[in-house]
Amino acid sequence: MPFQKKLSPFYNLAILYLSISFILRLVLLFHPITQSSFIFIDIIKIFALGLVSDFFVFVVGSSFLWLYLIFISNSKYSKPTGYIIFGGLATLLAYVSFGNTILNEYGGALPQIGISFIAIKTILFGLLLFLPKYRSKIRFWLFSFVIFLFVVIILQNAISEYFFWNEFGLRYNFIAVNYLIYTNEVIGNIMQSYPVIPIFTGLFIVAGLITYLIVKQSKNYIENIPSFTEKIKISGVYLSLLGISFLAIPFLATKENSQNIFSNELEANGIYKFYLAFLNSELDYFKFYKILPEKEAYSLLKKEIPSLSNKNTSRLIGNNVPELRKNVVLITIESLSADFMKMDGNEQNITPFLDSLSTKSLLFTNLYAAGNRTVRGLEAVTLCIPPTAGESVIKRKDNKNKFCTAAIFHKKGYKVKFMYGGDAYFDNMSDFFTGNGYEIVDKKSFQPNEISFANIWGVCDEDMYKKAINTMNIEAKANKPFFNHIMTVSNHRPFTYPNHKIDIPNDSKSREGGVKYTDFALKQFFEMAKIEPWFKNTVFVILADHCASSAGKTELPIEKYRIPALIYSPDFIKPQEYNELMSQIDVMPTVFGLLHFNYQSKFFGQDVFKDDYKPRAFIATYQDLGLIKDNILTVLSPKQKIKQYQLERINNPKLKPEFQIFYNQPFLPIERTDLVNQTISYYQTASDILKKKQYEN
Repeated sequence: MPFQKKLSPFYNLAILYLSISFILRLVLLFHPITQSSFIFIDIIKIFALGLVSDFFVFVVGSSFLWLYLIFISNSKYSKPTGYIIFGGLATLLAYVSFGNTILNEYGGALPQIGISFIAIKTILFGLLLFLPKYRSKIRFWLFSFVIFLFVVIILQNAISEYFFWNEFGLRYNFIAVNYLIYTNEVIGNIMQSYPVIPIFTGLFIVAGLITYLIVKQSKNYIENIPSFTEKIKISGVYLSLLGISFLAIPFLATKENSQNIFSNELEANGIYKFYLAFLNSELDYFKFYKILPEKEAYSLLKKEIPSLSNKNTSRLIGNNVPELRKNVVLITIESLSADFMKMDGNEQNITPFLDSLSTKSLLFTNLYAAGNRTVRGLEAVTLCIPPTAGESVIKRKDNKNKFCTAAIFHKKGYKVKFMYGGDAYFDNMSDFFTGNGYEIVDKKSFQPNEISFANIWGVCDEDMYKKAINTMNIEAKANKPFFNHIMTVSNHRPFTYPNHKIDIPNDSKSREGGVKYTDFALKQFFEMAKIEPWFKNTVFVILADHCASSAGKTELPIEKYRIPALIYSPDFIKPQEYNELMSQIDVMPTVFGLLHFNYQSKFFGQDVFKDDYKPRAFIATYQDLGLIKDNILTVLSPKQKIKQYQLERINNPKLKPEFQIFYNQPFLPIERTDLVNQTISYYQTASDILKKKQYEN
């Protein structure tokens, strides 16, 4: 049989992919949303360079097909090789089914997914091993199923790209990445917006017919399995093309340089665009959101922050009293919703220590988290900037040398550290914090004898706090003030923690257990800290990074952003409640105000005790950007969409007014244009300043 016949599964699928991509480009070119005219060179680039780009993307995407085909053989079922492999698979299946693996430690659906995958692999191998008479038929149907999967993915991607273009007039971007993050909401939206059942019924029928034709033309591969030498040749050809593809794809992307945006988008490959969006983690505010003239946007911002002078947020923060060089310990607690607290109506008694501490602290009763991910909370208390569209600045490439809380402390002579019980590599934290002047203390810094309990996320909070105390004892001997930012991990799935610490067993793996242990560990931290000589000269700032969940009836259900926050320093801060609306980005500027710091600020966040502070709060997802002000929530969304909701408090008679956190959010009947423009002003200027690199230290 000619060697090229051995490549038939690859080139038949390649022909399908390239044909579908050509048809998709043609459809998008004549789509009503593509409101543009194209010169001849644009058309040539769209289809010629687009075809070449598609080919190389297919080569990369077919790596799984290569792996599958290259391991098809009869020799592995011979004795004793086949029995050894089967025994290994069976042992692995037993281990993941009954052993305490990393999959079990994480929890959720991951153990079931892992077990199912290995079980299927074991069963299929067993069938091929023990039923040699039916091996050819079984292999044929497996081969057909693999081809069917590839055909379905190719067709479904084309359909998805069409609908994405239909909505945004663009190839995949960060919104598409965002859709993977909010799977439940997106699936619900798709089910309500499109005739899903007819579409997928048609998809599977067409995929079945195409699969039949491809299998008919390609089954020679399994009927005459290539020899070892032939597989080496196939692999040589494939790996050579794969290497060329890794160089060619980004090179071709640089040729998408027309002045016509539609031409660039049509020329591009959607899958590669998705990959780039995933890496870059940004959503261009100026492409997708409603904007104001630049001068007007900054003028409105100045009305909100009167001390501004130029087209940036630089301003002098001055105090008429001597500065205080107190130590500052900032503790951001993982996933601590306000409604876990007794003061906000919780009756489970899962935060007894925090409930007690709140009565001895400066308590912020009306504070909202900026986002619903840890990186958003860390961004808010570090950069003190509204949550811009796309991924947090922490996870972007341009995330270093920013104006941040560490910059202020460094100028005041402080030692600055970020402490995290897990691996700070996660969520790009290490890259961000080291790039902005923090020393890192994370799980890699722990000696074996310093770890009493750990799970997939890192060491338990007790171990982290003990490490923090030891670190601060060393820092205190240097006679320099310190600022330490501690990020907890225990209140996170799988909600495992040391046993016999609280009255909820470790193996319950419940959110309530995670919260109560987190509270218990915090109590232990303060019991250790109180006996240290540096305690009386230290300000403790405690708040959540975000709430435990973010799903609700609207894009931004505000009760899912309400978090507890307090400042505790018994010899310095008098117990009181601050009940005005405020944002997570205001916490550290307020701390600087309490310490009477004089500094040149670029923060959007403000000292809430200043006379010119105007109550408002920012809440956001990756794409919906909200401003709470005057009991109205204004939401900016892609495609220049704007919604406003009236916030109608749902009164709980058991709670004081300042601790009511639940609201109905009916649509505002008449637009508050002033609030719309203020919202645009905040988010547009924040995006502009980051884009122009004016938020550097």
